[in-house]
Amino acid sequence: MSKDSSFDIVSKVEFTEVTNAITATMKEIGTRYDFKGSKSEVSLDKEELVLISDDEYKMDQLKDVLFSKLIKRGVPVKNLDYGKIERASGGTVRQKAKIAQGIDKENAKKINTIIKNSGVKVKSQVQDDQVRVSGKNRDDLQKIISLVREADLSIDVQFINYR
Repeated sequence: MSKDSSFDIVSKVEFTEVTNAITATMKEIGTRYDFKGSKSEVSLDKEELVLISDDEYKMDQLKDVLFSKLIKRGVPVKNLDYGKIERASGGTVRQKAKIAQGIDKENAKKINTIIKNSGVKVKSQVQDDQVRVSGKNRDDLQKIISLVREADLSIDVQFINYR
């Protein structure tokens, strides 16, 4: 009798890489001429990025620099959920970006729907903030991986524990 193969669909962000990207962003801002004399900075507060800049135009530039550093480090920028730009002290503006960890119920439901509609003979179940997919045929699991990769989800997903 053949044993079932399985893998987990997760959405995780490495916070050490986020910290490294923030450090690189601050270093670049310190050397760029257009940020000379600016009060722009990026910091990490638990699972939330805090961006502070002089005005909304500089905030957009700050985000561009941060995005490039995050992408270079392999951090999924899809998992950033930006809040409103708000006024801060000293004539600056502040924006917070929550970093999504794990698969929320809405995205887990979407993933399960994709798997069910595929017609591939596999089982999927939601376990806390991840989705476990199991089946007898490894080729079927590979098909599911490619279908989920192509899906339009609001978060970035990774596939781990492939057995």
